[in-house]
Amino acid sequence: MGDFTIAEMDKHIGQELGVSDWVTIDQSRIDTFASCTGDHQWIHVDVDRAQRESPYGGPIAHGYLTLSMVALLSMQIGILP
Repeated sequence: MGDFTIAEMDKHIGQELGVSDWVTIDQSRIDTFASCTGDHQWIHVDVDRAQRESPYGGPIAHGYLTLSMVALLSMQIGILP
């Protein structure tokens, strides 16, 4: 599947749209995103503290970093902006 627009999304409800490449969200990418956005909250960038205090056992990616991946991954499966 591919080469359709956002306006046509309702025609594809319940269907797999495609499979994108895997993307690694490593600490370096998280730190770079923090630098770009100014969001240096410890749960994202302080690995030692996050391992001690986070309920997840380590740092987590920013929600907006995860959301920002939608554009890249959508284009990989052929959804045109």
